[in-house]
Amino acid sequence: MIRSLLLASCLLLINISFGRQIIPAPVKQVAGKGTFKLSAKTQLVYTDEGEKQTADFFNDYLSTYYGFKLPVGRQAASDYIRLTSLKFVAAPANEGHYTLEVTPAGVNIQGDTYKGTFYGMQSLLQLLPVEPSKQLQVAAVNLADQPRFSYRGLHLDVCRHFFPVDYVKKYIDFLALHKMNTFHWHLTDDQGWRIEIKKYPKLTEVGGYRNGTIIGRYPGKGNDSLRYGGFYTQDEIREVVKYAAARFITVIPEIEMPGHASAAIAAYPELSCFPSESTKAPAQTAWSGTTEGKQVQQAWGVFEDVFCPTENTFKFLGDVLDEVVELFPSEYIHIGGDESPKESWKRSAFCQQLIKEKNLKDEHGLQSYFIQRMEKFLNNKGRKIIGWDEILEGGLAPNATVMSWRGEKGGIEAAKQNHTVIMTPSSHVYFDHAQSKQEDSVTIGGFSPIEKVYQYEPLPKELNASEAKYILGAQANLWTEYIKNTRKVEYQLFPRVAALSEVLWSPLEKRNYKDFETRFQQQLRRYDLWKVNYSKAYFEIKDSIAAAPGNKGLLWYLSTNIGGARILAEVLSGDTSANSGSYRDPKKQYAGPLQVSASGTGVAGIELNGRRDYRNITRRFMFNKATGKKITISTPPSSTYPGNVGAVGLVNGLTSDRGFNSPEWLGWQGKNLEAVIDLGETQPVSRVVVNVWKQEPSYIYLPKSVVVYTSSNGTDWSQPSKVAPVNEKWDDERKISIPFKQAVSTRYIRVVAENVGTIGTGKPGAGRPAWLFVDELEVY
Repeated sequence: MIRSLLLASCLLLINISFGRQIIPAPVKQVAGKGTFKLSAKTQLVYTDEGEKQTADFFNDYLSTYYGFKLPVGRQAASDYIRLTSLKFVAAPANEGHYTLEVTPAGVNIQGDTYKGTFYGMQSLLQLLPVEPSKQLQVAAVNLADQPRFSYRGLHLDVCRHFFPVDYVKKYIDFLALHKMNTFHWHLTDDQGWRIEIKKYPKLTEVGGYRNGTIIGRYPGKGNDSLRYGGFYTQDEIREVVKYAAARFITVIPEIEMPGHASAAIAAYPELSCFPSESTKAPAQTAWSGTTEGKQVQQAWGVFEDVFCPTENTFKFLGDVLDEVVELFPSEYIHIGGDESPKESWKRSAFCQQLIKEKNLKDEHGLQSYFIQRMEKFLNNKGRKIIGWDEILEGGLAPNATVMSWRGEKGGIEAAKQNHTVIMTPSSHVYFDHAQSKQEDSVTIGGFSPIEKVYQYEPLPKELNASEAKYILGAQANLWTEYIKNTRKVEYQLFPRVAALSEVLWSPLEKRNYKDFETRFQQQLRRYDLWKVNYSKAYFEIKDSIAAAPGNKGLLWYLSTNIGGARILAEVLSGDTSANSGSYRDPKKQYAGPLQVSASGTGVAGIELNGRRDYRNITRRFMFNKATGKKITISTPPSSTYPGNVGAVGLVNGLTSDRGFNSPEWLGWQGKNLEAVIDLGETQPVSRVVVNVWKQEPSYIYLPKSVVVYTSSNGTDWSQPSKVAPVNEKWDDERKISIPFKQAVSTRYIRVVAENVGTIGTGKPGAGRPAWLFVDELEVY
């Protein structure tokens, strides 16, 4: 049903010509007259052997999706596609410039280099009709185009879940078809070591497999107890690198250090500061098999057992990298550097002595020493390192490139220190985040719809023109904790990769979301041609919630991207669960925001051409005295976890159990939540409830204390109740209830949830600022 609705919606959109709908938008595009007719008789002409791989790619594409190939030659007078590369002409800074001219007589693609010619061919592919035919009509056009950023990347984690070589190649094709040029291959982590190292066979024999995997969302509902894993042989690695190079894509391997090392340590325990200690199963997670000795991790998160900075470890890593650099000709090697707890280093007499001997400030300084040693090793081999933004802590290695994932702060700091930067903030370009508020499969959380990806601008306002030059580009990351199969990979990747490709390729002044949406319709039809399992979230009902004026509850706003569709919506009162007997489909046409004045269920659906799309959305509103009331917060949440609508999300009557990345949750790192709620009038209050999230392996802790204050005027405050310390026992409801000794008449409620601050010794993330996550504030 949904697919037929989508196809129908495309036909009902404003009448446009799909003939020149290219993503990413080219720098210059001028429509020509007439069409070029491409058939099996058309000659594919190339100048020299350097263009043959582009010709081969084009013919393979035609064969796969249209059922024919073109004869290849060196000359033709008419009915031709000619590839020409000006390989001896100085290329612009961001190599890849091309021109494309389509006339009724033929097609000319001219690139500044072989790479530019390849990109021109990708644009030609987008000019082809999306319905298979033996004669393809191509609209006449003139293009002049080049990329905005030199680094346009996509990442794939093959450690949490493993994907075969054939699919890795297909993933690389997806990059090529969107004019991306860098594949970041995440090959080692706590849950599996995926690259064959001849000198250390146990890395894959032992480290390549785990004895089970948690079921469901972390911390899991159990363990499947199935041995899981796999790895790539060195011959397979070479095969992938060669395949990517033929598509002008650089493969950058990631070998994690000093953290995320559990799989390597399971294979070679002497790499740990405490070789005889058994692997600890994370709290609240189910473990399968033995817990004796070192184990490959079966759950997600961050783990204390990291590489010990001994000479033996540095020799091991040097040996590993010796083999890695032979396999990957890339300028960069990614060495991780993220989420490396310092607890084992603090407990280690060796590490403490090393800190003294090297005159280091602390364990962060020790990590900097570790990274700088590995950088020097790779620099001596003619390579450069990339590390996640944690490598800034304790001092940045001299020639390192920073990959900024915890927002843009790390990237900004690195650029101001004249270091090159790749932006990859989790807020916008983590493709493991949800695309829909109604996801029917488990994701890590978060909410990054295609429009949010498109809004991302890799050049921060905080940088001046000279500093901005250090921003090489950006990439999206696809972490696979909750991505077990290739269909889910595609579901998470598409169609957001189309938006990212335009962010990284097209000039800023050419970016226009409304125009992108128009071209995007044709791109979706092309995805249908490719038979990729793309997300249909773009066509779902979009909703938002705001406080109604005059303290009269909430307003529920609805919209859809499906042209010609009607939204039907109602707010049903009382018990409206699916099993209550009172649930029903909405029947009233939506004409504006719906008033929600009491607990109930909002239900909305779509009607198109008299047919219903039964993928309704529902919102369970649970009212209390604070719902829809005016709220202010003194310290804004982290820009990475700002919630869906800011402070209003704390009093919108909705709660979420989908994880801290859900848009209902607001997060503060190392800072307190202080919120003031204006109830609108003086009334009795006897209890306040704070909804919190606890996930210690991700550095998310319960608040140290929660204090509630009341006031009749918003100025003079009294304290009727306090909870300190907060009960550390895990509470499935994740609710901290603060009862008053007796009811208090008040208009204003102030809630202060105290962050635990620096995480204590022995806890995950020790020494780092803790995260505090809050969803709903309830007043009774």
